[in-house]
Amino acid sequence: MNPRQESPHTIPISGKTAPQKTDRRVRRTITLLQQGLIKLMKEKEIKDISVKELSDLADINRGTFYLHYNDIYDMLEKIEDELFVEFHEILDHTMNGHVGSLAHEDTLQNVFYFLERHRDVAQVMMGPHGDLAFVNRMKELVKKRIYNILDVEDDPDLIYVESFIVSGCTGVIEAWLNHPSPKPPEKIAAICNELLQKGLQLHAIC
Repeated sequence: MNPRQESPHTIPISGKTAPQKTDRRVRRTITLLQQGLIKLMKEKEIKDISVKELSDLADINRGTFYLHYNDIYDMLEKIEDELFVEFHEILDHTMNGHVGSLAHEDTLQNVFYFLERHRDVAQVMMGPHGDLAFVNRMKELVKKRIYNILDVEDDPDLIYVESFIVSGCTGVIEAWLNHPSPKPPEKIAAICNELLQKGLQLHAIC
């Protein structure tokens, strides 16, 4: 995550500035907190996780936690926001607005490489103790992209195509994240690509 600078002052230390050193400590603290939250969310609901419990697990004091977050829910929201910023960037970079781009395997591979990089977080968010808002937000983003690319918002039959594509891809993602021996991103991207192609063919038939 982007660290918050704790001090605006710059003090040279061995040719480097103090904020650079501080930033590394902040990044390490935030990493420990995120890792701790992920571990706890594998075991319990977010509402059952306290700042004290998380701070103890990360081996920091509660005061340090509150330097970065208001509470556990604020921390979760910030983690999700940063994930979606990166997710949006991937889609913006690879989707060029043409119908064919929706099913382009390069886009899907980039999405699955993104999920692979953040597997622990994505797995927890979509798991039994995860955040339903995260899942719904992902579905809404995919749905919005479908409408934008197909440019048929008034088509009454699109809801069926949308449900097929969104539910199908979400299901594939969940199964892939939880598989003990997951396929590489390019293989699972090919499976999703086939689902998308079928959805687009269904829309053409309708």
